[in-house]
Amino acid sequence: MLRFKTPHLMLLLGLLAPVCASANFCIRVNGGFGNGGTSFIGKGFTLPAAGLCRPWAGFTKTASTVIANSTGAGCLSSDGKVLTVTVFSTNPSFFGPGGFGSDHIRLCPAGVTGCPTGAGTDSGSFGPGPAARQTCTTSLLRLPAIHD
Repeated sequence: MLRFKTPHLMLLLGLLAPVCASANFCIRVNGGFGNGGTSFIGKGFTLPAAGLCRPWAGFTKTASTVIANSTGAGCLSSDGKVLTVTVFSTNPSFFGPGGFGSDHIRLCPAGVTGCPTGAGTDSGSFGPGPAARQTCTTSLLRLPAIHD
């Protein structure tokens, strides 16, 4: 029988917590940031279990220098085949004072066969257009102090 002593368990949890906390989820629309499109970066977002939702918080990169703060939620269908992410983005310089953008993104997670939506889509402010999961590169995750 495997037994953990409290100090060992706390050490294990302490080692795993930073890994879990550093998870990010990135989505590209119309080619993604740097390719003429938009990228949505969910800081700390991980794919929810089937039938559940998780909060989305992060930022959106578009044009050549525009960054907007973004919040919303991502929900995975009960059969685990479709992820729907609804995001609201704000940036007074881009949308105007009190203005915001909203995006409704649907895509199938990696490994899903028979995706009921076909290709992923964004039907919002930064769409319409194709949407897909994107690798969260270091440059994509970079949030400069000053930006449009």
